[in-house]
Amino acid sequence: MNEIVGRGKWATKAGFVLAAAGSAVGLGNLWKFPYMAGENGGAAFVFVYLLLLVLIGMTVMLAELTVGRHTQLDALGAYKKLSAKWAWVGGMGVLCAFLIMAFYTVVGGWAIKYFVASCTNAVAGIDFGAFITAPMEPLVYTLVFCVLTWIIVYYGIGGGIEKASKIMMPLLFIFIVIIAIRSCTLPGAGAGLNYYLNPDLSKIDGGVILAAMGQVFFSLSLGMGCMITYGSYLGEDSSLTQSSWMIPGLDTAIAFLAGLAIFPAVFAFGMEPGSGPGLMFATLPQVFDKMPAGEIFATIFFLLVIFAALTSAISLLEVVTAYLVDEKSVKRGGASILGIIGIFILAIPCSLSMGSLANVHIIPEIASMNIPAMGFFDAFDFITSKLMLPLGGLMLCIFVGWVWGTDKAINEITDGGLTSFPLAGIWSILVKYIAPVAIFLVFLSGFGVI
Repeated sequence: MNEIVGRGKWATKAGFVLAAAGSAVGLGNLWKFPYMAGENGGAAFVFVYLLLLVLIGMTVMLAELTVGRHTQLDALGAYKKLSAKWAWVGGMGVLCAFLIMAFYTVVGGWAIKYFVASCTNAVAGIDFGAFITAPMEPLVYTLVFCVLTWIIVYYGIGGGIEKASKIMMPLLFIFIVIIAIRSCTLPGAGAGLNYYLNPDLSKIDGGVILAAMGQVFFSLSLGMGCMITYGSYLGEDSSLTQSSWMIPGLDTAIAFLAGLAIFPAVFAFGMEPGSGPGLMFATLPQVFDKMPAGEIFATIFFLLVIFAALTSAISLLEVVTAYLVDEKSVKRGGASILGIIGIFILAIPCSLSMGSLANVHIIPEIASMNIPAMGFFDAFDFITSKLMLPLGGLMLCIFVGWVWGTDKAINEITDGGLTSFPLAGIWSILVKYIAPVAIFLVFLSGFGVI
């Protein structure tokens, strides 16, 4: 394989798996999975999610890792190397990562604010609405989050991302287990556990299936170049098939535990799980305030939120950094600095769109498609999650299945036939036919077409 000198490599297989799982584990695991389950039949949603995780999530994950390891290049360079006509797909992935970081760092800053407040037992007293609409304070915390992300990426794959992931991911898992145990032992927690773990299969309909499919796709960081980029730092001795189930497995374990941490506590105190950041920053602080020793668990929880945000943010910044290193020949240090400066500049209007720029809409209302007018924050979220991510995933499947070819992909997966891949035929069918159709349905549902 051709390799750019100085790109770096994963020092250990465990380090790669933890870093890649960290990329998948983000803020969406902590609020969106429990919320989506709550909105779509509880355990019925979890059942469908797990089924689609195996059929779709692991299929697309393996495809992205395979393209990355085979080319040893960033997302744009990987497509360009295999077919110059398809370089735009990789370029879209780089842009997607950049846009996601613009609003993701804002939420990461909120997490730092709440962690600092929880250390002084002041988290329940925060007026979430007043905080996020303030002009300067959220930007200060956003800058702190950006600096933390940049420091990790600056020190490279083995020295920065891998070392940080080996610390943050085990701690993240330990912290969420602690919160889940405390939540499940609260008086009245049984109602939440029953709702979350006892499936009523009669509630499964097309809407639940589409919701679960969308959550699988977006939860695993697919379609934005993260897994292609991380896969490009793998050596030939790594098992792509093993990684393709371990990464989704760890991601799903965190998401599942998040449900155990949130549902029992919310039910125990007679509250309803909210959606979006409101669940973490408005509902849960009130839950912790009512919980015995709640200040301790609030501190643990918001440190957990910071770790989850950082493990995803470093993978997104790495997509941008790898592009500048591979395609523009910028040294890693300079590439990471340029990337984070650009991201922070774009994060400024995203933060201000909650307050002083609330009336500035970069996407107008489209009543016929049920699309409301959106400011910077909501517009970047909409453009990436509803348009760029599913389109990137769809194009990846078409590219691997029909352009590059599953025979060449399987040859890479099996190291030229040296290792076995018993499910090669099934995977080929999934990536060529099943996954593209499923992703296309998610794409249509995102625009209210179905």
